[in-house]
Amino acid sequence: MAFSSDNVRICVVGLGYVGLPLARLFSTRYKTIGFDKNRARVEALMNGCDATMEVDGPSLRKALDNGFSCTSDLEDIRDCNFYVVAVPTPIDADNAPDLAPLYAASETVGKVIGKGDVVVYESTVYPGMTEDECIPVIERVSGLTFNVDFFAGYSPERINPGDKEHTVDKIKKVTSGSTPEVADFVDGIYNSVLLNGTHRAPSIRVAEASKIIENTQRDVNIAFVNELAKIFNAMGIDTNDVLEAAATKWNFIKMKPGLVGGHCISVDPYYLIQKAQVYGVLPRVMISARRLNDGMGAYVAEQTVKCMNMKGLVVKDSKILLLGFTFKENCPDIRNTKVVDIYHTLSEYTHDIVVFDPWANAEVVKAEYGISLCDVPLSELFGRFDAVIVSVAHRQFKDLDIRQLLADPERGVVYDVKGFCDRSAVDGRL
Repeated sequence: MAFSSDNVRICVVGLGYVGLPLARLFSTRYKTIGFDKNRARVEALMNGCDATMEVDGPSLRKALDNGFSCTSDLEDIRDCNFYVVAVPTPIDADNAPDLAPLYAASETVGKVIGKGDVVVYESTVYPGMTEDECIPVIERVSGLTFNVDFFAGYSPERINPGDKEHTVDKIKKVTSGSTPEVADFVDGIYNSVLLNGTHRAPSIRVAEASKIIENTQRDVNIAFVNELAKIFNAMGIDTNDVLEAAATKWNFIKMKPGLVGGHCISVDPYYLIQKAQVYGVLPRVMISARRLNDGMGAYVAEQTVKCMNMKGLVVKDSKILLLGFTFKENCPDIRNTKVVDIYHTLSEYTHDIVVFDPWANAEVVKAEYGISLCDVPLSELFGRFDAVIVSVAHRQFKDLDIRQLLADPERGVVYDVKGFCDRSAVDGRL
């Protein structure tokens, strides 16, 4: 079958942190429509408002003016012939892959896909999921035959929430296809809108594997540095000083300790861990890295309590402020934030915990975690707390005199998770 980009009509299924920026980018060259089952999300986007802040208002309104649209109606996407699936791939309470969103999106595509159409998956999955799990759903729903009536590709997303430098148009994308001809076609579509081009993988499985090890590698490396932080804290050595010194060697990989949350690094490794065990391989390094990183929130809380005890502060019923709740700085994304672990560990000692975050949506935080964000200006919190934990390095905290937030600036405790504050202002840090 011959493929041509002359009459490509693109539908992006899933309009979150990944799907919306990609759909907007595609719309600069192709007729593009975004599909999301969340009607409130669609309405907001059609009014030019992106709550994720990944696409700014002017760019979104310009795209809408030029023909881009969003919908929750299946009939609106039936005329498309190039479908891109960009839905979340979360984990459940037992850290097992939760494939429900991917299955649902595949069913959606199966209801509208036609002969000669192509579906490309961007969601992070373990090697083999696209062809072994997703494609059979499309076949069952559509009644079409894979690689005869319709075709597939995989191009892993590389969105970094809140990152305004490595935006989707500047990312070098990995592409792949279910046949050599489809691989060329998919690669051409992506290449036509990307500034830095693509890397064409030899198979869909290779492309899937490449994505999942990107985040697993970072998870393992961060776990190593977090373990170093625990060791050096116990020895009374500043971890950041050690890293600065070691980084003078030309091939040292410099990373900082911290909380590992979000929808990528803290989730994706579990997909590979689960699949590895199906093949009889126990990935001990990855499992250990996940366990260590998942425990860092509790460790930060315990270290703060230790600092308070050393300064003679009564921890029970003390007043503690958490500065920042999102999983990373300067973005509203609260998915899998590990700040919640700090909160819950401290709750064993006191219920007088205030959480302040200028980026997070208070209603979403309350709905997802049952925690109320502070709704008064930061200046009104001065002089109220026994301890302050700078848990997220938001730019709003950069020039803040942290110790002014303490009831007793001499005896109070400031713990810096990110090595963000002036060293003289803090009592402990990772």
